[in-house]
Amino acid sequence: MKHAIKFLESGEKVRAYVHFKGRAIVHKDQGEILLLRFAQALEDYGKVELLPKLEGKRMFLTVAPKAPKK
Repeated sequence: MKHAIKFLESGEKVRAYVHFKGRAIVHKDQGEILLLRFAQALEDYGKVELLPKLEGKRMFLTVAPKAPKK
């Protein structure tokens, strides 16, 4: 979490993922909930650019930094 905040503050995007091993792929909903909680915790620093998306055995989430205030 601290690393993600540091990246967002410096203007970088953050891509978090959950890797499902074996039969854990059955619980996709739990992985999605975990990623959405991560995005909600970073709400003050960035906005969700790409909602959780399953690619193979990994579920990705992309968070972009908020635009600097003028």
